[in-house]
Amino acid sequence: MAVQTVQADTFTALDNCFTRDLAALIGSDPPRSLTPNRFIDLVEEVRDVLADSRLGNFQDASDDLDSAAAYLTDALIEPGAGQPVLLARARTHLRDAIETAS
Repeated sequence: MAVQTVQADTFTALDNCFTRDLAALIGSDPPRSLTPNRFIDLVEEVRDVLADSRLGNFQDASDDLDSAAAYLTDALIEPGAGQPVLLARARTHLRDAIETAS
């Protein structure tokens, strides 16, 4: 149960930090109270929109979002001590993607 609480808290923190910026990259309003799966869906949606762009910085940001989505997905299924590392890597890729696309 403690792992689920830490996981939920961490995804909530990621949601609070990145959802608004991710939604802004594709010109949409940020969704509220995302579940971990819905947060990953948002990351993948933004990744796909940016990947379709011909702008190099958007394509680079899409690559970072692809990595972030993979780490987030792995963190959902990782039952133990590996979760913090996966979530930290995802956070780094999210931050880099937003900075690159902005």
